[in-house]
Amino acid sequence: FYKVPNVIGFILFYFWEMVKANVQVAYDVITPHYFMKPGIVGLPLDAKTDFEITMLSNVISLTPGTLVVDLSTDRKVMYVHVMYLKDREEFIRTTKNGLERKLLEALR
Repeated sequence: FYKVPNVIGFILFYFWEMVKANVQVAYDVITPHYFMKPGIVGLPLDAKTDFEITMLSNVISLTPGTLVVDLSTDRKVMYVHVMYLKDREEFIRTTKNGLERKLLEALR
């Protein structure tokens, strides 16, 4: 029962991230100008097990505007293609402190 608040928190957080990403992509599609600034970012991982890495790559890839393209052979860096990359360090910070941290709290 101690995991239930973490799982609910992750679901709500992820739902909000999905809404924001969908709005951003939809806005870019319906406007005449493109706001895309694509790039590939090496995301250092705190996830260690195969299940944690798989779940993280799934939630990243399911979010519009991001796609996991590769994993380093030592499984410490995940390479993510980002459609709207304004600042690499900001993307890494928000992904690690938000998505990855909340997912690992729900799984562990």
